[in-house]
Amino acid sequence: MQSLHNFLFEHNKKKNNLPANLQRVIVEIMRASKYAEHAIRTEETGKSGETNIQGEEQLALDIKCDQIFCNILSDSELIAKFASEEQEHAVSINGEAGLYSVAFDPLDGSSLLDTNGCVGTIFGIWEGNGFIGKSGNDLVAAGYIQYGPRTTAILSFAGNTHEFTLSEIGEYHLSKENISVHENATIFAMGNLRASTERPEYKAVLDYFLEKKKTLRYAGGMVPDINSILCKHSGIFTYPSHSAYPKGKLRLLYECAPMAYIMNNANASAVDEFGNNISDIKITELHQRTSVVLGSTNSVEKVIEILNKK
Repeated sequence: MQSLHNFLFEHNKKKNNLPANLQRVIVEIMRASKYAEHAIRTEETGKSGETNIQGEEQLALDIKCDQIFCNILSDSELIAKFASEEQEHAVSINGEAGLYSVAFDPLDGSSLLDTNGCVGTIFGIWEGNGFIGKSGNDLVAAGYIQYGPRTTAILSFAGNTHEFTLSEIGEYHLSKENISVHENATIFAMGNLRASTERPEYKAVLDYFLEKKKTLRYAGGMVPDINSILCKHSGIFTYPSHSAYPKGKLRLLYECAPMAYIMNNANASAVDEFGNNISDIKITELHQRTSVVLGSTNSVEKVIEILNKK
C-alpha cells in the first residue's frame, strides 16, 4: 500500500505540479483529521449550548473539531489565513509571509452524530493571503474526510481526484487513484426536498428521476452524499434555493467551491441552479451562500433544464 506522504512525493517527482510546501499543508490537514476522527469516535455527541455565526446550534464536537483544525493550522508557518464555518471572521496567522489560505467546514453533517451517521470535514486551499475576490478556479487543492465505518479522505489537486483510507496504525494509504464520474447518474440525492412543495420545477426533478427509475441515496450530509457519487462513479446531488434560503443554504467558500473543484477534477459538473459554474462564482463574503447541482454531467444538464423551463 502506498502511503499518503509517498504518493504526494512521487506525484510531484513525476509531474512537478505539487510543490513541497503545498504537500506539507495537505499533510497537516490530514494530521488534524486523525485527531478529529478520534474525538468523533470517543466523545459525547451532546449540545454545547452555543450557536455559531450561521445561527446554528453547535454540538460540543462542532467546537472540538473546529479547535483541532484551528490549532494545527495556527502552528504552520505556511498558513497566511484560515476561515472556518464556525467562526465569523477569517483568522490571520502569518499574513503576507504565509503561502496558503485554508477554508474549512470542520464537521459537516454534525446533526447526524447522534444517529451514528457518517459526517465529515471539507476544506479548500488557495495560494496567498485571503479569500475575498477569489473563486473556486483559484483553488490549488481541496478535499474532504468522511468519518464512518472506515475513515476515508478524498484529495483533489493537479487535475485529478484520489481516495485515501486511514489504516489501523493511523496512516493514510492510497485506495483509489484518478476517480472519474460517468456522464449519466444512476443514483440521486435531493437535498431540501421540502422546496418541492413551493417550487413545482423541483418536484418535476424528483418525478424525472423516479420515472427514469434512478435510485434515491440521500444521507443528509454533503460529505456522505458526494462520497456516494465518487465511490459509485455516478450520481447527482441537488440543493436548490427556497423561501427560507433565497440564495441557497450551502456555503460557497468551504462547502460548494471545494466540492466543485473535487467533482470537476473527476470529470463531473458543478453548477448553481441557473447553470452557472460554481468554480466561476466570486467570493464576496466568507459565509456566502449558493444553490448547487453537482455530479454526472448529462444529469446535471437535465436538472438545470427542468429547473429553468419556462
